[in-house]
Amino acid sequence: MKRLAILGAGSWGTALAIALAPRFEEIRLWARDPEQAREIEAVRENRRYLPGFVLSRQVRVSNAFDTCVEFSDLILGVVPSAFCRQVFTEAVSAIGKGTPIISATKGLERGSLETMSRVIGECVPESPVGVLSGPTFAREIASGEPAAIVVAAADRGLAERVQAACSTPVFRLYTNTDVVGVEIGAALKNVIAIAAGVVQGLGLGSNTRAALVTRGLAEISRLAIALGGEPKTLAGLAGLGDLVLTCTGDLSRNRRVGIELAGGRPLPEILKGMGMVAEGVETTASALELAERAGVEMPITQAVDAVLKGEKRPHEAIRELMERSLKGE
Repeated sequence: MKRLAILGAGSWGTALAIALAPRFEEIRLWARDPEQAREIEAVRENRRYLPGFVLSRQVRVSNAFDTCVEFSDLILGVVPSAFCRQVFTEAVSAIGKGTPIISATKGLERGSLETMSRVIGECVPESPVGVLSGPTFAREIASGEPAAIVVAAADRGLAERVQAACSTPVFRLYTNTDVVGVEIGAALKNVIAIAAGVVQGLGLGSNTRAALVTRGLAEISRLAIALGGEPKTLAGLAGLGDLVLTCTGDLSRNRRVGIELAGGRPLPEILKGMGMVAEGVETTASALELAERAGVEMPITQAVDAVLKGEKRPHEAIRELMERSLKGE
């Protein structure tokens, strides 16, 4: 694998372009906004989403699908979940037959409730699809700080090829074949991170946060297993690892949403001021609907949903969680 295409020039897509530059002869970074693409290409910096980091010369930026994905050996999908289907529907004619596609987007599609790998598989049926997930903040990856992540694909051989192509001395990839477990863990940790932000915003301490993370992991695991995922996956990088990072790290956008909600700011105002997508906001309602289909109880997710919709105030949601009927762990 010598030529890499990255669809999505947000902070995560840009960070991956920087981190993987030593491993590929050529990287093409696709940006939806033509003006943004021209600016990044000219100044060698994504000033909108990841300022302060210089792109290597082998990274070329474009708004044209044929320029970015044609003749690529590997494609990474890093667009927000709400736009995944649209982007790959538009890009499919430029994608070479059989070109592997790895989704690095964490979320569920509203309406269909499908994970991103399934969405991509429907849009580009002739390409093998996998997922990339784990505890990573874009700025730390771009800075070259050591990190570990998992690449999952039903075809272990594909996961191993991507692992070999993308691992660096500071970016370590592990393989997994449990695509469902990895994607459900990745999507739902953002929901729990909103709750963690609420806990912090209300001034609650470490005991509360630890209980939330632990019971949040139990909730995520129940749904993942009901959908065919494996318990050990949720104890790994894409489950516990990503959950802990997103619930405790200062760079977590979803955690920031929860903090602001606890402070009384309206959700539309919070999102408008962020400038970037907090996937947990979109994922919460979809996760609840998916849980209902699977017959899985998700009280924390229900509480987050009620707070996001303005149906309950944050302290009321926490009180109701604590006053639920007692049960065994």
